Amino acid sequence: ICWLQQSWSRRFCAGAHDGETRDGTRGLTHVDEKGRPQMVEVGSKQVSQRVATASALLWAPDEVMSLLDQSTGEMQGRKGPVIATAIIAGTMAAKKTHELIPLCHPLMIEGCSLEAERVGKNELKLWCTVRTSGKTGVEMEALTGVSVAALTVYDMCKALSHDMVIKETRLERKTGGKSDFSREQREL
Repeated sequence: ICWLQQSWSRRFCAGAHDGETRDGTRGLTHVDEKGRPQMVEVGSKQVSQRVATASALLWAPDEVMSLLDQSTGEMQGRKGPVIATAIIAGTMAAKKTHELIPLCHPLMIEGCSLEAERVGKNELKLWCTVRTSGKTGVEMEALTGVSVAALTVYDMCKALSHDMVIKETRLERKTGGKSDFSREQREL
């Protein structure tokens, strides 16, 4: 097992913190040459505007979706306004990502916005967009924010039904840093 771990580490772990292995291929930046977890060194990176948007899709039965007021976009549940509470929870989670995911850097988030929209008879889509000027991206903050927002909708509506499914939580796009990403471009 030690030989396998060492062999794997030499091939896939980045020793130079830039994501490249010794043979020039992409590697895991959060693992050192010995296979141990490490926080990525960002001291030499340039500060740039970083923006990331993540989404989650929540399927819910009719009794839950009937709470949605089409004119306001809000769901009034027994515990209070569902969407408004999910927005607050998602924002709080994005700000605390570094406390939840061990190797994330603490970031000064400059903006965080969440939205929710009914996209089908029984589906609610949530988006979280996070912005900062920094040396590392905000993808994990956007993913954490939208995940906790979806969990909050579940929590506030479970008195009506436990038959809800949170699915397709994913990064939609990111800008800033070494490379940009857009799911829309990838799916064309």
